[in-house]
Amino acid sequence: MRKLLFALLLLLVAKTANSQHLANADLYDFLDELANSGAVELNSAVKPYSRELIAELLVEAGGHKELLNQRQQHSLERYAKVYVRSLPSGDYHTAKLEWFRYVYQDTLFLFDASPILGYSYWSNDSGSFYRRWGGAEVYGQVGDHLSFSASLRDQHESSRLTSPSYLNQFQTSNYKPNSDGGGDYDETRGSINYRWKWGSVGAAMDQVAWGDNYHGGNILSGRAPVFPALKFQMAPCRWFEFNYLHAWLKSDVVDSARIYSNGTSNRLVLRPKYMAANLFTFQPFHNFRFSVGNSIIYSDENPNLAYFIPFLFYKSVDRSLNGYSNLGNQLGENSQLFINVSSRNIRNLHLYGSLFVDEVALGDAFDKDKQSNFLSLKAGGRMSNLFVENLFLTAEFTITRPLTYRHYISTADFASSSFNMGHYLGDNSQELYVSLGYKPLATVWAEVSYTASQKGEEYPYSGQSGTASSGKGLPYLSEVLWEASDVEFRVRYQPVVGAWVFAGLTLSDHSGSMDPTYSQPYFRGQRTTFQVGANVGF
Repeated sequence: MRKLLFALLLLLVAKTANSQHLANADLYDFLDELANSGAVELNSAVKPYSRELIAELLVEAGGHKELLNQRQQHSLERYAKVYVRSLPSGDYHTAKLEWFRYVYQDTLFLFDASPILGYSYWSNDSGSFYRRWGGAEVYGQVGDHLSFSASLRDQHESSRLTSPSYLNQFQTSNYKPNSDGGGDYDETRGSINYRWKWGSVGAAMDQVAWGDNYHGGNILSGRAPVFPALKFQMAPCRWFEFNYLHAWLKSDVVDSARIYSNGTSNRLVLRPKYMAANLFTFQPFHNFRFSVGNSIIYSDENPNLAYFIPFLFYKSVDRSLNGYSNLGNQLGENSQLFINVSSRNIRNLHLYGSLFVDEVALGDAFDKDKQSNFLSLKAGGRMSNLFVENLFLTAEFTITRPLTYRHYISTADFASSSFNMGHYLGDNSQELYVSLGYKPLATVWAEVSYTASQKGEEYPYSGQSGTASSGKGLPYLSEVLWEASDVEFRVRYQPVVGAWVFAGLTLSDHSGSMDPTYSQPYFRGQRTTFQVGANVGF
């Protein structure tokens, strides 16, 4: 009884949903390897993965070791020691300290706690700057169905690495800036989740990534700061999976009617903002998945019950409730449609593509003066064991047309905390990414990559027909205002699962009239930047 009460107490203080941090790139890349080799079946379009799913995949791969090379088998053994304990256990009791983590497990309760520590240092001819972070994370299970997680990271940056205007892929958050150009922020993540044989339901405070990619998604990229969401997932048969979430976003739009004074200063109240999204994934044949889904951003009232119905087409819900009158309709809504295709039908080759549709008027789609084709398209592939074992080639291309992710109502854009939730370059942009990676050992990873990015004008947008800002007929990249070319060399060493030492060298060339806006100060112009660091936890 005391064990059960202790477990329930932990569940009450855990404020967020059960998943593994998206920054755990090594584990995610390894699971992708397993899927490419044919050792596991994996829907890689929806991340983060739950810890239970990770454990199940590792067990599944253990039954197909003949498909794995020696290095992959070694990696499988290392990860299995940490994650397979998440599966229902037998009649035993254990409590031990494993390197930097404490694990307790009996027939009812699993508790896994570990510290989070890290430091990263950059230096180039503009100067040097750093990021440091610390905290802790816990994961637990009660019985076979109930699980929870919670983590806290306190972070400091000597120079602020992210801003809604910076076009990079550093982890974002809500800052408390200081006078030196740096800042501090806390990041809380976690979950409570109930799962059964074919599905799960829970609440989460986390980042969310939808759409296959290796260098920044164009549906939900996972780059925006963490936000709370209710989640539902089910896979009732082998050929179908469904994912749904309803999220509470941060609008950063002040509700002027609700400003009030506390006697010395004004208290600002932000407009509410929400998102409902779903994704239907079908597997018509082995190792081929087709996903289609939609989302809606809405505001101006309390959460709407209609958007808690997981399976609906939300643009039609908006029109059913509100008709076609009122600017942006009654709730200031903005809907999106997305498609993702993933094929692993050729062993060691993953081909994929994703389409994000913000708006398309089919009648004018091919009229260059009237079209409103607000969409983003990504296509790419990864070849594993290229020519020799443990060599990986990845290529990815993304184009995003003008006004994609944006909206003429400020509370309805595809953003949270002012950070775009889609592709990190935003609208009117394109990117080519190519990388060559090598894993000679289970503990060593090295990569060289090339990224070429371009961004054009962010056109004014009012949505009013007959005006210059109507959004109709806008040319794609007619003028490049920012251009970036980055060559990166990176290497990581993982002495134990959950700890890394890393180093990198980046040759960057950023130019254009918008470079002071879109590039972090230490990366403007031509730079050769050295990075070194280490971390425990994610």
